[in-house]
Amino acid sequence: MNLSELQKLAARGEDSRLQFKADMRNVDALAAEMVAFANSEGGRIVIGVRDDGEIKGLSRPAVGRINQLISNAASQHVRSPISPLTENVAVGKGRIVVVVTIPKGIDKPYFDRNGVIWLKSGSDKRRVNSKEELRRLFQVSDQFHADELPTKAWPEKLDRLRFRDFLKNFYKQDLPEAPEDLDRLLQNMNLATNDGWLNLAGVLLFAERPEWILPQFIIKAVR
Repeated sequence: MNLSELQKLAARGEDSRLQFKADMRNVDALAAEMVAFANSEGGRIVIGVRDDGEIKGLSRPAVGRINQLISNAASQHVRSPISPLTENVAVGKGRIVVVVTIPKGIDKPYFDRNGVIWLKSGSDKRRVNSKEELRRLFQVSDQFHADELPTKAWPEKLDRLRFRDFLKNFYKQDLPEAPEDLDRLLQNMNLATNDGWLNLAGVLLFAERPEWILPQFIIKAVR
């Protein structure tokens, strides 16, 4: 990035992918910004530019301090650690602006060292406080799927005739007779948890009376 590109960037103002900082001294505050970007769509922190877009720059000693701060924040104050990219842009009179690019995270959700999950909210950030938001973050990273929620129903609640017909029609396979073989099959098909409980998908698709077990859930679409 050159000075002209930086000026155009500063003229745009802050948004959900761009944050300005005149300076940075608090490693926890920097880590929180990194967490918010990593949990969202990624973005850039431009250090040496004021909130109003004025390019002030940093002295060379300050740049060294900032780079050390970035390294500490990314490796020790963010969980899981991230790998931001930094770029120094000379803005004249010995002043430098540091552009930190944080990629969209692939191991969401990310936490700061206090266990707080941050998300971008416009040009600002906010804490994740609800279970629903946390579930969505896990789903985005393929770590959690709503249909795998455990229930309090054992495999005895299965509609065995329906499940038998399904296995025969789609897999040309007989229904296992031994309970341990049935448990293993249900787990391999992601219809039961490792503890043996039917999960949400197992109940809705194959339980004998799903409306008695989970009356608040229905199937609206299948792909």
